[in-house]
Amino acid sequence: MARLKDVADLAGVSTATVSNVLRGVKAVRPEVRERVLASATRLGYVPNPHAQSLRTGHGHALGVVVPDLTNPYFPALVQAIEATARERGYALLVMDAGNDADRERASLALMAGYRVAGVIWVPVDDRSAHGWPFALVTVDRALADRDAIVADHAEGGALAARHAIRWGHRRVGLVTGPRSLASAAARRDGFLREAGGALDVAWMHEAPFTGELPVDLHERLASPGVSLVACANDAQAVAVLRALRAGGVRVPDDVSLIGFDDVPWAEFVDPALTTVRQPLAALGAGAVAMLLDRLADPGSPRRLETLAVTLVERRSVTRRDVAGGTP
Repeated sequence: MARLKDVADLAGVSTATVSNVLRGVKAVRPEVRERVLASATRLGYVPNPHAQSLRTGHGHALGVVVPDLTNPYFPALVQAIEATARERGYALLVMDAGNDADRERASLALMAGYRVAGVIWVPVDDRSAHGWPFALVTVDRALADRDAIVADHAEGGALAARHAIRWGHRRVGLVTGPRSLASAAARRDGFLREAGGALDVAWMHEAPFTGELPVDLHERLASPGVSLVACANDAQAVAVLRALRAGGVRVPDDVSLIGFDDVPWAEFVDPALTTVRQPLAALGAGAVAMLLDRLADPGSPRRLETLAVTLVERRSVTRRDVAGGTP
C-alpha cells in the first residue's frame, strides 16, 4: 500500500503538506493541492486513521453532542455536519444528551475517552465549556469561552412578528422556549421588540423545545382569544396545532400559527407550517470548518459567527380582517 511519504515524493512536497491537503486543515496554493491530489489518486493512497491518531494524539473522528435526537431539528443538523465531515475525511461519533445536563457531561467525557479530534456541541443550557481536553465548537447556543456558530435568533423573532403585522393580526399569543437558553430569549425579545405597539401580546407561555406543552398552555389553547400564535420552534408549533384542533379551533381559519426552525417535515403537516428557517446546511458546514480551523491554529482568537434566517410562508397563516376583531 502507498504511504504518505510516497505521495509526498511523487508530488515533490513535504509529508506535512500532503497531510494538510488531504485533511483540508490548512490552505495551500491551488497548483500544489492539485499535484498532491493527483499523486494520491495515481498511487491509490488511502489514509490510515490509526497511524494519524498515533502522530497527532487524537483520532480522525469528530464528536457531536446534541440535546435531543427526538427533536427533528437535531437529526437534520447532524446530517448536515456529517456531510461536511465526510468530505473533509472525518468520521462522526454522535451522542444524545437526552436534555439532561449530567448525561451531557458523561457524553463529553466519553468523547475524550474515544480521543476524538474535536467536538461540535449543542449545549442543553448556557454554561461554561472550560476543562474539556479537545477543540470545541458550539452550534445554536453560544458560550463565552468557545468558538460558536449560531443563527440570528433575534431577527427570526422579529421576522415572525413582522409577518403577523403584515397579515393584519393585532392580538396574538406567544409560546417561548426555555428561559435557561439565550437563543430562546433572543427569539422572544426579537418578537416583542418588533411587535411594539402594533401587536397586542395577549398572553405568553414558556414551553420546552420538545413539544410537550405544559398544562396551563393546554388550558389556554382551549379558548385562545387571539388570531395568531407564534412559537419558539416547530415542535412546539405542531403540538399547539394538535391542541387547537382537539379544542375545535381551526388553523388557520380561526387561529394562524408560526413556527421556528423549518425542520424537514414542517411543509408536510396540515396545514403546512409557516416558519422561520434556520440555515441548517450552512450551520453544519460552518461548524465543521470552524472546528478544523481551531485544530489547525489552537491559539487563534475565539470566533462567533451569526448566520441570517429567512421566513418561509406556507398555509398556517391567513389574512386577518382588522375590522373583524379576534376570534
